Amino acid sequence: MLVLCVFFAFLGAASNATGTVLQRKAALAVPPEDALRPRLFIDMVRQPIWVLGICGVAGAALFQALALVTGPLALAQPVFILELPLALLISLPVLHRSLPVSGWIAVGVMVSGLVIALACAAPSGGNTQASMARWIPAVALCAGAVVLAVMSARHRPSGAARAALLGTSAAVANALTAALMKSAADTFSSHGFEAFLRAWQTYGFALFGVLAVFLLENALQAGPIAASQPALTLGDAVVSLALGIIVYSEHVRTGLWLLPEFGGVALVVVGTLYLSRAVPLTRELAN
Repeated sequence: MLVLCVFFAFLGAASNATGTVLQRKAALAVPPEDALRPRLFIDMVRQPIWVLGICGVAGAALFQALALVTGPLALAQPVFILELPLALLISLPVLHRSLPVSGWIAVGVMVSGLVIALACAAPSGGNTQASMARWIPAVALCAGAVVLAVMSARHRPSGAARAALLGTSAAVANALTAALMKSAADTFSSHGFEAFLRAWQTYGFALFGVLAVFLLENALQAGPIAASQPALTLGDAVVSLALGIIVYSEHVRTGLWLLPEFGGVALVVVGTLYLSRAVPLTRELAN
């Protein structure tokens, strides 16, 4: 089951990366004055490339649900870190560019770091459902973090900082969406469609899912994908890991295992920062 969880999560990361690249292309044609306004969606939906991007996001949601049903949140969501190198690689045919050797090394560093971190942490166990005593503070903290990041972004001009803040807010919303989706998906698989419709988590993940897409669109419109994507992928993984432990009582190895775990995380961070700042693959998308 854990192998299936990783497999579906990888497919979800690839599908989401494709959607992100296509949506970024569409976001470039949106007037700056439409940022953080509902009209942004109207401008986007008129573009066929945006519709294709949304199809990629929808496919990612399906694979994500399958991953969450077959494994713990703390295992499934960190795999989405691969979305950044996948997005860059998918950009190659769009930009008619080639990845430099240093870029391939950075991709290898990221993948190696993720494998080391997850293998050493060995996320496991946990419950399929959680009590309201766990959900209420988790939802409140995530919603508060989203509001804080968005308010901070509103006071900054368009550019990398604004894109990073909005990417962070989208990451938190994504992580909470995944946590709620895990509960709703388990309800569907265990008790059927009617129970799925009665579960508040179903409407919670739909609400935060739409919010996450809206924030992502604004992050892509506010600045280069190289600024928003690291915040999105790393933030999603960190918050999802915390939610898996706090909400679902999932387990990760501690003690001496923390040393190689932090080492793997360090490799992921180094590879992510290099890809986002030093590899000029997204220049055409960013300008």
